[in-house]
Amino acid sequence: MTMGNALATASPNRPVPSRSRSRVWRKLRSNPAALAGGIIVLLFIAMAIAAPLIAPYDPNVSSWLTIRKPPTAAHWMGTDDVGRDVLSRLMVGSRASLSAGIVSVAIALLIGVPFGVISGYYGGWMDAVISRVTEAVLACPFLILAIALAAFLGPSLTNAMIAIGISAAPIFARLARGQVLSVKTEDYVQGARAVGCSNLRIILRYILPNIFPPLLVQSTLTVATAIIAEASLSFLGLGQQPPDPSWGSMLNTAKNFITQAPWMAIWPGIAIFVVVFGFNILGDGLRDALDPRDSR
Repeated sequence: MTMGNALATASPNRPVPSRSRSRVWRKLRSNPAALAGGIIVLLFIAMAIAAPLIAPYDPNVSSWLTIRKPPTAAHWMGTDDVGRDVLSRLMVGSRASLSAGIVSVAIALLIGVPFGVISGYYGGWMDAVISRVTEAVLACPFLILAIALAAFLGPSLTNAMIAIGISAAPIFARLARGQVLSVKTEDYVQGARAVGCSNLRIILRYILPNIFPPLLVQSTLTVATAIIAEASLSFLGLGQQPPDPSWGSMLNTAKNFITQAPWMAIWPGIAIFVVVFGFNILGDGLRDALDPRDSR
């Protein structure tokens, strides 16, 4: 291989060109479910950001005159067991639930992807060790591991996010390893190696950009799983601590009044369902749009 041919081979797969981005956007726009998921996610993110400004009441202020009142014009979603406005707590609680999902996935990416890339790229004993550790962690159910880690670290939202992130990291490590094993045999990687590019440059310039799409899809789907996990931990008292609201802690309180005040459980339950549904259908749409086998 001549130097010119090697350089030509090393450059075909660069970060997604504008034409490919246009194709991805066109496919997303033609997918009503993906668009609906994106709108749902954006609406919940906007609500979480603006919650302190748009919440009609202070979410932590109680009123003994409005204990467990059904939905009215003054309290659209009713009040809870100590007279706090459910709508306000739902809005402010979205900050904890969404941030837990996003931050947990960020932690999982920061831990899992480097190990997966190292395992897949270098192989050998490093691959064997990392793969066996990953498989051992994956053998434990995700939620059980998250509960165990959260209980070990102590009850708080920060510790819950760390526990969820560590529990999800093996998923990204295994995905990254598989993608790297596929990408590192491509001609452009071999060409980059032939012209003397360092391993670090090859990983950063040619490997990571080409494994990004599946990692993005998996991240979107894992955010939904992390939101459910945070709600579960908060329900068990291992996540957001009272009086600060989260959807899981609201359900924990509501379980004691399910017959007297069902609205206390209905609204946070619907919120969890809708946002998780939104992330899932958005992830499915991204998977279809980023599929390189579909050239439409």
